[in-house]
Amino acid sequence: MHPLLAPLEGSLIVSCQAYPGEPMRDPRTMAQIAAAVEQGGASAVRAQGLEDIAQVKSAVAVPVIGIWKDGEEGVFITPTLDHCLAVIDAGADILALDGTTRPRPDGRTFAQTVTSVRERFDGPLMADCDSLESARIAADLGVELIGTTLAGYTAARPKTNGPDLALLGELAQQLPASSVLVAEGRVHTPQQAADARATGAFAVVVGTAITHPTSITRWFCTAVEDA
Repeated sequence: MHPLLAPLEGSLIVSCQAYPGEPMRDPRTMAQIAAAVEQGGASAVRAQGLEDIAQVKSAVAVPVIGIWKDGEEGVFITPTLDHCLAVIDAGADILALDGTTRPRPDGRTFAQTVTSVRERFDGPLMADCDSLESARIAADLGVELIGTTLAGYTAARPKTNGPDLALLGELAQQLPASSVLVAEGRVHTPQQAADARATGAFAVVVGTAITHPTSITRWFCTAVEDA
């Protein structure tokens, strides 16, 4: 296991992202949020965008998982080799990228992308997977972290209300014991985070429920209005 990963076992990773056009869409703001969640006990921070990665890296001591979202459909989480290399150059300690079997904008396969990245980067990789099939491919390639990030966001599986614990359980049972599983996606409560850990997650990623006040406010507004 890569030395960066051992301290993440049984811990919470926090994703610090804001969407374009939102008041908090500023790298300095994301860096401040990252510093705040580090104080709260986050073992690592997931950051989106090159400037955010650079600013967050300077604001925290914990590992930074870097991604670059480019586009809105198909493969858009660190979608090409060029995106991967740019995220690494921005200072990410761990590179996360789309780990599905869908076609990529640059025509490379996931395997080809991973092979090329390995020539430039000796840090851990994280595959954002959507199914048992894509997770198996990532495991066979030796990708260090396998996340359920995209489960329910592609045609591979239906979208669950909350984290896809069924998929997480399948991965825990069928992937090699050396696979490091990360539960990510729709983890909205402490109980869901605990359930994910109990189902086999090495670590749990929470984003929206901690770092996206617009969504959290809408949840409360809806609850009050429905009452």
